[in-house]
Amino acid sequence: MVTIERLYSIYLDHPQVFTDSRKLVKGGLFFALKGENFDGNRFAKVALENGAAFAVVDDPTVAGRSDQMLLVEDSLQTLQDLARHHRQQFDIPFIGITGSNGKTTTKELVSAVLSKKFKTFFTKGNFNNHIGVPLTVLSIPQDAGLAVIEMGANHQGEIAFLCTISQPTHGLITNIGKAHLEGFGGLEGVKKGKSELYRYLAQHDGIVFINKSEAFLESLAKAVEKKVFYKKADKKAFWEKNNFGFKFLGAAPFVQVGFKDEKGQNWNIHSKLPGQYNFNNIITAAALGLYFELDPVQIVAAIEGYIPQNNRSQILESGSNTIVLDAYNANPSSMEEALRNFSEMEGNSKIAVLGDMLELGPYAEAEHLRIAEMAKEMGFQDIILVGKEFSKLSEEDIYIFENVEQLKAWWKGEKIEHSLILIKGSRGIQLERLLI
Repeated sequence: MVTIERLYSIYLDHPQVFTDSRKLVKGGLFFALKGENFDGNRFAKVALENGAAFAVVDDPTVAGRSDQMLLVEDSLQTLQDLARHHRQQFDIPFIGITGSNGKTTTKELVSAVLSKKFKTFFTKGNFNNHIGVPLTVLSIPQDAGLAVIEMGANHQGEIAFLCTISQPTHGLITNIGKAHLEGFGGLEGVKKGKSELYRYLAQHDGIVFINKSEAFLESLAKAVEKKVFYKKADKKAFWEKNNFGFKFLGAAPFVQVGFKDEKGQNWNIHSKLPGQYNFNNIITAAALGLYFELDPVQIVAAIEGYIPQNNRSQILESGSNTIVLDAYNANPSSMEEALRNFSEMEGNSKIAVLGDMLELGPYAEAEHLRIAEMAKEMGFQDIILVGKEFSKLSEEDIYIFENVEQLKAWWKGEKIEHSLILIKGSRGIQLERLLI
């Protein structure tokens, strides 16, 4: 069996780590992981033949086929242990980010801001689980100046476990909402699960950034001694040491934010993010910029330069129609925010296309009905619901489809012009396929 110390010395010579043989990294380390429907040990030989330097395997019958096969007890645990070992070589800020909504956008905004001053490395895509976090940590080079690690979870104990790998020195929870209710067992379970980040930081003398405008966060962080506060300012923006207030200046269609620097000078941010719900994501990035003493010019430039992608908060033009595409994920809390923002946007002909919200368990029926009723009350020209959960409803004056393919077939026969269209749903529904 290969020890972590021996494996780490090999990793230093071959620091690119991958787990999918189809996404080969020549000269890298291939980890043969197992899943319900696959066994990475079966692809270790192919990975080596195609240029991997070594393959980490946990099947003795495979290990003996080549000196480049490194046998371990458990490939996944070894990947996680190797990431822990690598993390312990750094003495730089590691910022952990979690939350029910907005954590990926917040992570990208925070990283964009801090990159103006530090050599910053951050979670790519949605690599935020028990495999993605160790891969993210192992992608951080030795000369890094700061790391931003996104951590996702759908049940209690996950964030606590991911903290043992990423070992954050700083952290924030974007918000507490109705996400992954099935795994967490309700809103109280979400509070307990997400606040595992706070508890880790409390135990390790860490620093927590708290948005006082968000419910629950301040009370959940009572055990943390070192806190930085920020919020939506009631009257005017302000700067105090470790306490910042930001002014909402509008969202027509993109969010604008006002803030003050240490000298009392006023600054305005004209973002390219639609929806008032993105205000908190923006001020989180700005607050961290102020805390880490970036020049306000850098903060403004970083946020104004950020353009949303990957089906998140995108505004697209399609013929005479304007589309608000937010189909990366959805839960009752984010769906509410999206609908409220959509109702406030200027447009004579509004169409809301809403997809199922997944992982709600016993809460699914009530939450889908509530969202459908909420959309009806807002008086949109058309409401279109997609997915198995929404299909269980019997609502009048609403179009309902079981899947996107059914919707596409109907959509092609409609002449939709000069409309403002919201597309919002969980990742599994893949509503963005409507636009293909």
